[in-house]
Amino acid sequence: MPNITVNLPQNDYAIAIATDSLKQLGSQMKQLKLGNKVLVISNPEIFAYYGETCLQSLQKAGFETYTHLIPAGESHKQLQSIQGVYDVAQANHLERSSTFVALGGGVIGDMTGFAAATWLRGVNFVQVPTSLLAIVDASVGGKTGVNHPQGKNLIGAFYQPKLVAIDPNLLQTLPLKEFRAGMAEVIKYGVIWDRDLFTKLEHHDRLDSIDNVGDSLLETIITRSCQAKAEVVSQDEKEAGLRAILNYGHTIGHAVESLTHYQQFVHGEAVAIGMVAAGKIAVAMNLWTQAEADRQNALITKAGLPTDIPHQLEIANILETIKSDKKVTAGKVRFILPTAIGKVMITDQVTPEIITQALSSKL
Repeated sequence: MPNITVNLPQNDYAIAIATDSLKQLGSQMKQLKLGNKVLVISNPEIFAYYGETCLQSLQKAGFETYTHLIPAGESHKQLQSIQGVYDVAQANHLERSSTFVALGGGVIGDMTGFAAATWLRGVNFVQVPTSLLAIVDASVGGKTGVNHPQGKNLIGAFYQPKLVAIDPNLLQTLPLKEFRAGMAEVIKYGVIWDRDLFTKLEHHDRLDSIDNVGDSLLETIITRSCQAKAEVVSQDEKEAGLRAILNYGHTIGHAVESLTHYQQFVHGEAVAIGMVAAGKIAVAMNLWTQAEADRQNALITKAGLPTDIPHQLEIANILETIKSDKKVTAGKVRFILPTAIGKVMITDQVTPEIITQALSSKL
């Protein structure tokens, strides 16, 4: 699989994709001329599978390694967890030339990046994503952060990694629920950017497990999703305009996550629900056709993902929650809405009445 470059004015970096490449992480990092000390941040489950291989690779390349484990789950994506990272960095005298390595999924990547951005006002940062969602989305682009009790990722920074090292072999231990969650982001890229990817997904019989996807389509999914993310981020690093399209499905998805206290859905599942809702809104506003919405929803269903707002959630509470979304500008919520397969628009003209109508209807 080819390497992909994220071209930025000051922070170009590679997305290095290669099977069984975790064993070469140390040599990859050595080529970047990073400092000697490396803090590997992971969660206990991931570290049990891959921690030893990661540390051995780093040590073989001459790095002095330290580790810090954070319990798995969105509920631990908070400032208190970041304090734990700072404590380990301080105790082991990590310097500005040192590197934080995120070995894990999107939660670990976001927290590690935020800790790296803020420790000593910025240390080196390397992403080693272990979930499909992290591989195709969260590890690329430099968005880092933690949650606030009133909303997801409200505390954070743009901070680019020095390297994103992707080893598809790490997906073999990924739970089924998490694989499906990653497929939500893949479908997102098809809707917002890559019509050909969307069509390839349509032509595949099943998308609900790594075995059913198969090696060939998995390679396509990883490379095309990373390429799409790199192209968007290269044009708009800090979400001044175009990059906002990457939030397709996230406005209502984040509200669903927050209102269910991050207990009922993993992130990709909530995004799937949000994409279905956004598609309904787009149909209601005559931006795209019901037939196109049906094609999107068929892919989401084929990937084994949820499509409906939980019945216990009040629409009034969803409307209130999205007012706290990061995409609110001058008091208006910006929605990303599809106008065709492979194309979306950004608008702040979605009224509460349209949202209510969309959220009230079933597929």
